[in-house]
Amino acid sequence: MSGIRARIRIDRGGFVLDADLHLPARGVSALFGHSGSGKTTCLRAIAGLERAPGALVALGEEVWQDEARGVFVPTHRRALGYVFQEASLFPHLSVRGNLAFGMKRVAAGERQFALGPVAEMLGIGALLERRPHNLSGGERQRVAIARALLSSPRLLLMDEPLAALDLPRRQEILPYLERMHDELSIPIVYVSHAPDEVARLADHLVLLDAGRVVASGPLKEVLARTDLPAAFADDPGVVLDTVLASHEADNLSCLQFPGGSLFVGRRREALGSRLRCRIHARDVSLALERPHRSSVLNLLPALVTACAATDTPGHVLVQMRVGEATLLARISERSRRELDVRPGLQAWAQVKAVALLT
Repeated sequence: MSGIRARIRIDRGGFVLDADLHLPARGVSALFGHSGSGKTTCLRAIAGLERAPGALVALGEEVWQDEARGVFVPTHRRALGYVFQEASLFPHLSVRGNLAFGMKRVAAGERQFALGPVAEMLGIGALLERRPHNLSGGERQRVAIARALLSSPRLLLMDEPLAALDLPRRQEILPYLERMHDELSIPIVYVSHAPDEVARLADHLVLLDAGRVVASGPLKEVLARTDLPAAFADDPGVVLDTVLASHEADNLSCLQFPGGSLFVGRRREALGSRLRCRIHARDVSLALERPHRSSVLNLLPALVTACAATDTPGHVLVQMRVGEATLLARISERSRRELDVRPGLQAWAQVKAVALLT
């Protein structure tokens, strides 16, 4: 399967959505943007819940909409699952009954997912005989996700599935979403306005602003750009995939990535575990020489590749290569001038904090 293609234009007078999306055939593609940027409208158009004149929507070689050729496949005939903000479970059915309803969409011989493994993956095996009113918000949402998967979709659409949950329930459900990311082979299109949620789950990132795509590509590449600081909640930073390499003295662990090593608080995961982390630009500073007797443990040799102004007066964003990885640093214009920070400069990146996302 070559991926997802969606060319959508919807004109509502005061708002115009004009998006041309090419999303990968595997992994999580996140649609991110401020409220009213067109994220949910895009998702609804892909699902066929919103019919956009002249649109083209295709999953691999299967065309779901091509108005130029008079093709429009209704939602119930598209091999997709849709998870809304609210779980919308049938209150008169048990969890098992709700899941069975999802399975009815597919003939027994064509089912790609079975109830047992899906229930285990989402941690709802002990809930099967309960009714929805006896579930927490996080449990209801996990059941809704399981029901969508048991319809054996070739594409899973998720519209801010954590938005209706409080912080503890969001923290409860995120590990299950990560497990889905690791174990499922079908593509997921995930709408969110929460930067850390996107950084934790996504492989591919689409930034939407006022109905237009302002950036699209692999998550790490988009986050490392210097021309889009405000598009990610005015809090730029990069995502690194690391490996837990060792446990050190003083209750520290060492993470390795293709650019060096990072020390973090001691981790409980097994050595060799893969951990995703985010380093905010505000937590990175620069030095022209390797600092000695510094409280900052994470010192990395870096090559400056770009500088750009930010939306904050008097500050600049500095992009650096560290081995095969990219870092961003937010520094003052005075520091940039006094250190003569420019592309080609060899420097030391001092990482003051590392936010573990997994």
